[in-house]
Amino acid sequence: MPRACLLVGFAILAGCSAPIHSSRLAQPFPKAAVKGIAAKVVEGAKLQLVKPASYDASYRSIPYPNGDVPADRGACTDVVIRALRHAGYDLQKLVHEDMKANLSDYPVHSQRADPNIDQRRVPNLRRFFAKFGLSLDVRKDWRPGDIVTWKLASGKDHTGVVVNDLDDHGTPLVVHNLRQTAEEDVLFAWMVTGHYRFPKSR
Repeated sequence: MPRACLLVGFAILAGCSAPIHSSRLAQPFPKAAVKGIAAKVVEGAKLQLVKPASYDASYRSIPYPNGDVPADRGACTDVVIRALRHAGYDLQKLVHEDMKANLSDYPVHSQRADPNIDQRRVPNLRRFFAKFGLSLDVRKDWRPGDIVTWKLASGKDHTGVVVNDLDDHGTPLVVHNLRQTAEEDVLFAWMVTGHYRFPKSR
């Protein structure tokens, strides 16, 4: 686990050697409040912990719709895709349909929409969730089932699913895949670039 500074939005608090925790930044709901779609998203994220997938972001041809890479493999985006699929939302199809109609809206693409890879790119998911979900304050109101995106120290984009388990400070844990799928205390470990709730109506 990297030694990390708390990075909120695009402001870097230099000089700290570990994440800073604050109830002002994390206001989790109790487990009993996790219902409906959010509960299914959380369940879908946690089911991926039973047999963790090794990190593998390589391009693969996959079926369409409801396509997936092999279960023992996956990137950070595949955690989000699988969690939302468990709740009844096929991000492969949803992202592909919008990219076909509005390709220029999305930051990472080839000359045409590609359902094998487009939904597996964090910048594209950020754009999709900004269009069709709720974009929320990165400092507060984190709820189980929310999607978080980060910018890692390496400059790479990363994403995960907020769940209903908490650390000793009351900050929600996140299911993500950086080396393999894991539930970890990393919500504020890197620069938070997005806080999303999908769909808007849940």
